[in-house]
Amino acid sequence: MSTSKFTRRDFIKSSLATAATASLWPALGGCTTQPKPHARIIGANEDIRIAVVGMNSRGKNHIDRGYGDMKGVRVVALCDPDTAVLDAAKEKYKDLLPDVQTCRDYRDLLDNPDIDAVSLATPNHWHALGAIWAVQAGKDVFVEKPASHNVWEGRQLVNAANKYNRIVQTGSQSRSSYAIAESIEWVRAGNLGKIKRVRCLCYNRRESIGKCTGPLKIPETVDYNLWAGPAPMETLYRLKFHYDWHWVWPTGNGDLGNQGVHQMDVARWVLGHQELSPAVFSLGGRLGYIDDGTTPNVQIIFHDYKPVPIIFEVRALPQYTGSKEMDRYRGRNDRPIINRGVNTIIECEGGYISIPNYVSAYASDWQDNEIKRWEGADNHYANFIKAVRSQKKSDLTAEVLEGHLSAALCHTGNVSYQLGKPQSPDEIRDAIKNNPDVTDAFNRMQEHLAANDVNLNQTPASLGVPLKMDPKTERFTNNNDANKLLTRNYRAPFVVPKNV
Repeated sequence: MSTSKFTRRDFIKSSLATAATASLWPALGGCTTQPKPHARIIGANEDIRIAVVGMNSRGKNHIDRGYGDMKGVRVVALCDPDTAVLDAAKEKYKDLLPDVQTCRDYRDLLDNPDIDAVSLATPNHWHALGAIWAVQAGKDVFVEKPASHNVWEGRQLVNAANKYNRIVQTGSQSRSSYAIAESIEWVRAGNLGKIKRVRCLCYNRRESIGKCTGPLKIPETVDYNLWAGPAPMETLYRLKFHYDWHWVWPTGNGDLGNQGVHQMDVARWVLGHQELSPAVFSLGGRLGYIDDGTTPNVQIIFHDYKPVPIIFEVRALPQYTGSKEMDRYRGRNDRPIINRGVNTIIECEGGYISIPNYVSAYASDWQDNEIKRWEGADNHYANFIKAVRSQKKSDLTAEVLEGHLSAALCHTGNVSYQLGKPQSPDEIRDAIKNNPDVTDAFNRMQEHLAANDVNLNQTPASLGVPLKMDPKTERFTNNNDANKLLTRNYRAPFVVPKNV
């Protein structure tokens, strides 16, 4: 694969990317409307050439369940800043992709005019910037969830996709399920009466990541500068380099922004909201073990959409101390147990719909008698390829705006949490006494923690700050400290441009 530096590289790498584009292109004989230098018209019989970026985990899924044997698609390049991961991926796919090229520096893919699209499976902190650079280089993008690491950069990605008129699909694969779409249409039609609330559950067991006794030695195979990208290139204090970046704020968003963004996306889909919630509140903590993680493993988030709120519950601990099972949800008034810990539940007057995975849903009355069931989904990667070929954003099931809004609902919940302070159970209960939904969730959370030998009087949870937002500007109206957490200080040259 070519490693030549293409003429846009110097300014794509800088925080002045857009301004530099405007000034350089006329001097090179280009137009002043910032053309897409490597975009091409793909013929009906031509292969779409894709590079997969980030090969330690999800990137393999992009090949195994996506592009690897997809007709009319060729995976032509793999990219990862860890040569051990990259070499292992090339070995794994040596028969399926015998001619695949590899590179460590993502920017080299942007230099390559023989790549039509990139499929980003990087850590969260790279998602928005990687996608923005790609659309600036004229490439279409599949970007894993969450679409961003913070609210501001997610909106910048939406702006960039629109400005450069590129196809950008986010990894919210539930959107490609016709079964879920049909169940949402059915419940919206009033078949269970009015929707009262949408409850998201992320009861997803996560073990402690351990407590280190000193700084982590970065693996010799890792180019840490490239891996860190827009995040601080700081000394790391954790036992494992890969994957556990999820559980620290500079690179991850906790399980709310990891697994939970899927359930948040379905909840917003049900309610049809195309703006952020006008008010948000969160509480929780990293409870049940002492480790190097900083994101909460037990959390409640309340999005005050009117008239139907979204209530989100995160639990990473098991059903009880020593159990191998996850907890199960039992609602107020002895409502039936939901049999899967990761779920979106549409609670209505006459029953509920449970959406326990990415491909199915079922409706039950409040006596747990099943009423109707839906099954089936199309391939989410194939949907992306369809839109790349047609160049119609309307063909996408999870266009970038959908990914941005759902991720941003996770981010704003985390902002409320991050601004919180430890409080006793009585203090928390007093603060939430006028919100029966949050009170109910907190009471059950306390019972769950007690079953895991966690006493909130001894190790208190943090009570987040209630935040109000102007959904039009995506800025908080009552807390300047919260607005600072809507973005980050980017590390040059890995800077999300302000004026895409």
